[in-house]
Amino acid sequence: MTDAQVIEIVSDAFQIAATVAGPMLMAALLVGVSVSLLQTITQIQEMTLTFVPKVVSMGLIVLFSGQWMIRTMTNWVVSLWSLIPSI
Repeated sequence: MTDAQVIEIVSDAFQIAATVAGPMLMAALLVGVSVSLLQTITQIQEMTLTFVPKVVSMGLIVLFSGQWMIRTMTNWVVSLWSLIPSI
């Protein structure tokens, strides 16, 4: 296995991780900013007010796009396993 192959595998792993985690992280970011803005306007400083909406939004993202996430990860792992004989 050459250095270029290792770098390509690691690069693909980072790209797949960012692709799969991106929607959840973006939802948490948008909900967090919205709730922080609401807290600033109303001056309500409750810790659970930021935590619960983030968890709910991330749960909804997993519910609606979980199948796509699993399919993406499975396709990458299958392609990775198919490289084993050539190593």
